[in-house]
Amino acid sequence: MGSGGLELPPGDDGHQGNSTDVPPGAVSLARPMNAGAIGPELDWDADAWHEVRTRAQRAGRAYIWLNLVEQRLRAVVAAVLRPIYEPVHGDDWVVAAAGPAGQEWVQRAVAVREVSRRKGYLLDPADDNVLSFLTLPQLRELMVQHWPCFEPYVDERRDVELALDELEVTRNVVSRNRALSEAVLNQAERASARLLEVLGAGSDVPSARRLPVDAVEDLVGDRYADVVAVHSDRVRLLRQFPAEDLFGSARRVDALGIGLNLLVQNFSGRRLVRMAESGGRVRLLFLNPASSAIKRRERELGIKRGELSRAVEMNILHMRRVRARLRDPGAFEIQVFDETPRFTAYLVDGDGADGIAVVQSYLRRTRGMEAPVLVLRNGRNGGKVVKSDQLDEGGLFPTYREEFELMWADSRPVS
Repeated sequence: MGSGGLELPPGDDGHQGNSTDVPPGAVSLARPMNAGAIGPELDWDADAWHEVRTRAQRAGRAYIWLNLVEQRLRAVVAAVLRPIYEPVHGDDWVVAAAGPAGQEWVQRAVAVREVSRRKGYLLDPADDNVLSFLTLPQLRELMVQHWPCFEPYVDERRDVELALDELEVTRNVVSRNRALSEAVLNQAERASARLLEVLGAGSDVPSARRLPVDAVEDLVGDRYADVVAVHSDRVRLLRQFPAEDLFGSARRVDALGIGLNLLVQNFSGRRLVRMAESGGRVRLLFLNPASSAIKRRERELGIKRGELSRAVEMNILHMRRVRARLRDPGAFEIQVFDETPRFTAYLVDGDGADGIAVVQSYLRRTRGMEAPVLVLRNGRNGGKVVKSDQLDEGGLFPTYREEFELMWADSRPVS
């Protein structure tokens, strides 16, 4: 009999003669569940982990750009406003610059600075100032309030404000660790690059006109020598880096491969003529369509005999027609080699610090369109883009450039 005058049912079937009858008025108790079925499901499946990693990668990229922009804007504000206010107000020059309109947020920054001091959060003495505790919108407010002071150094106030408006969405998402869409991330990267350019911190690397220097590349590039991009196949390469961007402003193109389809089939012959006529130089090195090496490649790919050699022949004929239109054919050289092809490489302006290279290795049973692609930038040293007189010969770019020159010296010209 229970405490409320109700009879409890038997605990199991074997109790009291295995009787399953429940007397009238008895309270039915639920049987205990298995321990594994109690509480929420805490494990993440593969899809959940993939989503989390994607979010973290996007947030990480966005944070790097935002960090660069905030540091640059802080430096610009300090360089312009400190000489005006510090002689009169000393260490309180930021408070004075904020004025009555910014009294609330600048006092909040002062309070956060004091808390950080007491708790030992200030790891660098250079950050022990109020300016280091201002947020991006507050730095923007200082610039807007004192725009006449910044006008001699910044061309368009509207460009600055539009870029900061675009960054505000990303800043809020990243600061609260929410999901950041790829579209918003791309917008933030473009806005950050534009803002850094306006604030005088744009890249001075010549090749940046062709392949912009990425913030992540600039920070961790030393981990990957001079490799700035990797694509699983040529289709993805052309989607991110069209042939027009690669060859459009080139002054020199050296290409080595079987058929050189990336150049021949994706870039206009008229553009090549204009490049050569304006002082540029083109050197194309094809695999000899009559060589035994091309027959071996046909067997590797499992294609009909003569199919690849005819395709290479057509590409060579097309380039010969382009060369024939030039007043100086010496600016457009075509040669063939007979060795086993090991890779295809397109070296754009490879003789200077602004060189870009696209390299693919030849794989068995894999056509060139489907092979992985490396994009290299010449002139990297320890993750920093350097000038031509400081080139580091330890990267991959000089290796492929040297290999091209050796192959070119051993090849035969096409008349």
